Amino acid sequence: MSSSQTSVYSVMIRGTVWFIMLLLCPGQLRAQLGTTPHIKHIVVGRCYDYITLVNPSLRFDCEEIWRQFEESVVHQSSCNVTLDYHQMFDAIPQTLPCDRCLFWSKTRELMHSYKAHLRHFWTLEDTLVGYMFNDLVWCGQEEDSGFDFSPCPAWAACRHHPVYSLWRQASQNFAEMACGNITVLLNGSIVNAFNRKSMFGSVELDSLDPCRVDYVNIKVVTNLEGPFIESCSQGSIVDLIQILQARGFRWTCTDNDETLMILQCIVNPKQSSCQRCANSFSHRKGLTFT
Repeated sequence: MSSSQTSVYSVMIRGTVWFIMLLLCPGQLRAQLGTTPHIKHIVVGRCYDYITLVNPSLRFDCEEIWRQFEESVVHQSSCNVTLDYHQMFDAIPQTLPCDRCLFWSKTRELMHSYKAHLRHFWTLEDTLVGYMFNDLVWCGQEEDSGFDFSPCPAWAACRHHPVYSLWRQASQNFAEMACGNITVLLNGSIVNAFNRKSMFGSVELDSLDPCRVDYVNIKVVTNLEGPFIESCSQGSIVDLIQILQARGFRWTCTDNDETLMILQCIVNPKQSSCQRCANSFSHRKGLTFT
């Protein structure tokens, strides 16, 4: 085999290996990526989409929002720098409707189904900031004026990660604006369904205002076939309830809400628990305290 044929063969092998890795490990490869390609076009495009189609009542300058965001990230190290997005957030004030805020932790897929079914809920992803930056990655570099498109560091590797810093500020703002009755969706099939280190436990909970929030409605949902680890009366949910009581919140807590169970059965109708759902619903009751 000639050297040229060997070179071509080597390239083909590397390309095949890369393609297989992409198919088998998309999450792992994505975690190693740097700033999302074409991030400016995505963010500005989503902004125009939001103020034109999603919430036409808003009047914001999408190019100015991008400029404020870019200035907060570029010329910054990806780690150990306190990123300040306040100018961007100040440029896009947004008021949320009362009785509609939905908070969640470790229940993302079910949360989306629940929100789509009931329609009136608002999550952080329904705000302009959440809509623009959802699922994107970015990081800057001190020695350059642009974004870093080589692998960005993992959240755990940084004291002040550029992506985490934005979501932390957005989560705080979202919780501070919450009013009326709010809902919290937690996963009872894991240990520490309420985790003080999660975004809800470390940021949103502390930012809720008992003078603005009438009730915190906790919904604990387990996988259809378990494991059944935590509930309104055991595990970390009890810790959450104690915190709410100490801060003067009124609350309710429901184990395996009927609507949430039905949504799970729509996805997995062959589960044995779905066949028994009519009987199980009659034996599952919520707890209400003031």
